[in-house]
Amino acid sequence: MPERAGRDPAGVVAPRGILRRRPERWLFKGIYGLVLASALVAALDVPGEEADPGQDALWILLTALTSGAAHGYAHVIARRASGDGTAGPSRLRAVLAEWPLAAAVLPTVVMLLAAAAGWWAEETAADTALVLNTVLLFALGTSAARTAGLGRLSSCRAGALDMLIGLVIIVADALIE
Repeated sequence: MPERAGRDPAGVVAPRGILRRRPERWLFKGIYGLVLASALVAALDVPGEEADPGQDALWILLTALTSGAAHGYAHVIARRASGDGTAGPSRLRAVLAEWPLAAAVLPTVVMLLAAAAGWWAEETAADTALVLNTVLLFALGTSAARTAGLGRLSSCRAGALDMLIGLVIIVADALIE
């Protein structure tokens, strides 16, 4: 399907692609996916139990796909229920638009699969995933703020607040273990 041209707020005509049309949507979904992956990897890494990083990776991926599908379909239902008369995206398109949520969990899934292959211990993979996801939360939070037009310092503060979510998960994981 050819891309349609649209005007940005400055009046410049640009092709409508997934990232150009609504960058805040993929940033939001990416942040949501990172938080989901971090919480799941922390919850699935239970000390004292036999490690099964392959199964953990599968659960994280399935949870992200299911969450994305549920979120996309919830948008369809909400639009239908609002009765505002506007045509919304098809069910399939609404679900597929949630791809950044599933994509955000892939680094965690890859690390756990590497542990399943014996390249490193599951605990190391889980800890590394938590740290990487926290750094990525900072990067996406900063990028979202820059997209919104904030300055560099304000964007870094926004990124630090997003990173705080990852740090809370890390601290909670350490306290629960």
